[in-house]
Amino acid sequence: MVALALDIGGTRTGIAVSDRTGRVAMPLKVLPACEVEGMARSFRMILEDHEPDVLVCGLPQTMSGEEGPQAEHIREVAGRIAAATGLPLEFIDERLTSTEAKRILREQGLNEKQMRGKVDMISASLFLQAWLDSHGRKDDRG
Repeated sequence: MVALALDIGGTRTGIAVSDRTGRVAMPLKVLPACEVEGMARSFRMILEDHEPDVLVCGLPQTMSGEEGPQAEHIREVAGRIAAATGLPLEFIDERLTSTEAKRILREQGLNEKQMRGKVDMISASLFLQAWLDSHGRKDDRG
């Protein structure tokens, strides 16, 4: 099972993908949000190359676990993308993934300017890995 994760933002969308076993998430690419939402050739190529079985989108939540102010917008955009791709859609809490992504990139020696754009795909891979881990445990239990 291949899962494709989208960290949908106003300007950019970070994309991550799982391996074919559905166990490991890998950062893939960052595209302009309009290209993903508009099903541009760049995004369609990713879909063709990876043939995902499910779309996993990060949902912004507050620290108390409630949906953040952008959640409704993300749900709408993700719903349109899922409908256009014909893929089932799942959401996962993306709290603190951008903070963790920045920490990882800083450890690699990148400055704020160099991080721009990369944060989104690293964030997508972090919440995709969490989704894969929880999905795998459910499957293991039967």
